[in-house]
Amino acid sequence: MATLELGIDEEVALSPATRSRRLGWLFWGAIAWTIFIVAAAALASLLPLPSPTDMDMLERRVPISASHWLGTDGLGRDELARLIYGARVSLTVGLCAPVIGITIGGALGILAGYFRGRFESLVVGSMDVLLAFPPLILALAVTAYLGQSLLNLTCILGVLGIPAFMRVARAATLSLARREFVIAAQALGATHPRILLRELLPNVLLPLLAFFLLGVAVTIVVEGALSFLGLGVPPPISSWGSMIGEGRESLEIAPRLAFIPAVAMFLTVLSFNLIGDTLRAITDPRQGAL
Repeated sequence: MATLELGIDEEVALSPATRSRRLGWLFWGAIAWTIFIVAAAALASLLPLPSPTDMDMLERRVPISASHWLGTDGLGRDELARLIYGARVSLTVGLCAPVIGITIGGALGILAGYFRGRFESLVVGSMDVLLAFPPLILALAVTAYLGQSLLNLTCILGVLGIPAFMRVARAATLSLARREFVIAAQALGATHPRILLRELLPNVLLPLLAFFLLGVAVTIVVEGALSFLGLGVPPPISSWGSMIGEGRESLEIAPRLAFIPAVAMFLTVLSFNLIGDTLRAITDPRQGAL
């Protein structure tokens, strides 16, 4: 029995350095790939790359060479340049849309979980109504009405992500609202804004940030699917989804045109999922990691 208690105490008392070593090479590989792809997208205009929109019909589907590291597509455009500039679109939508969700959904979830009552019923009911709409049909309707643009696509996906962030924030708030430190703050006469901002928000923020990374991965996939269907950003702007859609026409001649952006999307989504899952496990008090 003493040995068992000692093992539990040692597990709880693990230092941050020990936990860091236990994260594994997959986690650090995901971190490295994420940093690489984000840096490449952010510094795309500074890299020695040709324009991703310049066409040369005499160099259509040129294989990999020294002048074109990933070859060219069906219109003679440099595939590497389109891949990196396409990462800008996919990552911009993938990062900005969840920001909308975490800001609005997180705020509504914290307020609903803290105040409860009619306000909670109103918030939960409105989120259920939003979830009742098929996401693809809603995206189609809004895109047809407002037109295709990067801003419209980001706003649509951001609104669709609000219910998920609201539920995560509300669940975390419900588990914290009757904890000792909140009751003590109320007994000392702290105002509701002070309790929400000083006591609840820092504790709810950790699971929200872990879920945010998972939301980034899902949003990149959804943006790729919409672009594949022709509902993403308008041409000649490229994204990974539109590159896959254009590459399917050349599967028999040059399958790399579809496989390369698909692999880039796969690695990026996998990296965000691994990072998000790891952070969620670390910040989950039930795992004994805190």
